[in-house]
Amino acid sequence: MNSITLPFMGAIDLSYPVLIIFLICLLSVLAFEFVNGFHDTANAVATVIYTKALKPNIAVPWSGIWNFLGVFAGGVAVAMGILKLVPLDELMNLPVQVGACLVLAVLLSSIIWNLGTWYLGIPCSSSHTLIGALIGGSIGFTYFYGGSVNWGKAEEIGLSLILSPIFGFGASVLLMFFLKNVIKAKQLFHIPQGEGDKPPFLIRILLITTCTLVSFFHGSNDGQKGVGLLMLILITFLPAKFAIDHSISNASILKTLETAELPLELLLAANTNHQAPILNVKNLIRQTESEIGQNAKGSTAEIFKFRKDIEKVSKEIKALSTNQELQLSQTEKEQLALSYKALNKVTDFSPLWVIAAISISLGLGTMIGWKRIVVTIGEKIGNEHLNYAQGATAELVGAATIGLSTGLGLPVSTTHVLSSGIAGAMVAQGGAGNLNNKTLKSIAMAWVLTLPVCIVLSLLLFTLFRLFL
Repeated sequence: MNSITLPFMGAIDLSYPVLIIFLICLLSVLAFEFVNGFHDTANAVATVIYTKALKPNIAVPWSGIWNFLGVFAGGVAVAMGILKLVPLDELMNLPVQVGACLVLAVLLSSIIWNLGTWYLGIPCSSSHTLIGALIGGSIGFTYFYGGSVNWGKAEEIGLSLILSPIFGFGASVLLMFFLKNVIKAKQLFHIPQGEGDKPPFLIRILLITTCTLVSFFHGSNDGQKGVGLLMLILITFLPAKFAIDHSISNASILKTLETAELPLELLLAANTNHQAPILNVKNLIRQTESEIGQNAKGSTAEIFKFRKDIEKVSKEIKALSTNQELQLSQTEKEQLALSYKALNKVTDFSPLWVIAAISISLGLGTMIGWKRIVVTIGEKIGNEHLNYAQGATAELVGAATIGLSTGLGLPVSTTHVLSSGIAGAMVAQGGAGNLNNKTLKSIAMAWVLTLPVCIVLSLLLFTLFRLFL
């Protein structure tokens, strides 16, 4: 082992070969988020560029800034959802080289597919890419080392990815019908002709606002995927430092456990026929309190166990607060919910420097390589250029869908939400004949192929990398 001190991480002990792989993984996740910036965020600026609301040299940096801010404001719920796809508990108990194989397989397969679809100018979902890669790598891991893919979380995320573009299409159709039949402002439906044909001031403000909202919420959702990946790398290589949030003191955790324990005696008295789940939670809390008294955050093995016990207590408290068979007052439900959230912060966290690194990568990526996707979004989904109403509708619906998904802690595809929104706006304006079937077939093909291709690619890469262990 060799000790080396790195910024924000302090002293770490890794052999030189593992240290090199660790640094490669860090650079790879930043590269993934950089690629995500120019691959996905081009969707946000397409409408303002093609409606002449903003010039590219202003729209792209503006979008990059709001992506940067969105990552900071988004929290870590989506990031933790991404992390929970992987059999993390089993991973932490194996040599760090195994985790390195998994991380590299996920990152490289994601980057390869993203770059390939970007080169072809196809609006492909980075979310589908990443989820497929995580599932493929996890399948390979569980085949060789045991554990299981979190299929429940995968199904939840899958439904979010499938339903969000359907919602985007339908909502855009309805909003366009409203604008056509209720607002009836002719200026909204003007198609810009030539470089000097710019939208009126109020419409320009509307388009810039919707672009800003999409950029911000894209950062709050897609940026978290990078945060989740970076945390996966840190937990894999440096579990003792990053498996739990060491900034939360033992005394604070103990106080949270004691607070969660307070309503249990009342619940036992009020639920004499359903005491088993209450007693289970009480015993788990007592056990964890005992571990804290024995310095449960000492060695790496103790940290692993402590993390699992905190997760178990948190899960059971949440189940208790939503148990329909128990008689729970509103106050008791709120107490349990607060305890659950407080305990969750011990394991579901991200250091500020991780969020900052992802924010910078996403923001810089936004400012480079955007043009291929913008051309597809602005010119090729419909048979005519975007008018103001179509651009504003697609982005307003996109921003709302992405923001709602972030609030629910679910990853969503900015690409597919916005593409389906533009398609819906085109259909509402001129019927199905207003769509460019060739482009839609390319997007649909990428949508269908992304998950299976990335699953297989990540699985094969993990199997290949194992040969060098």
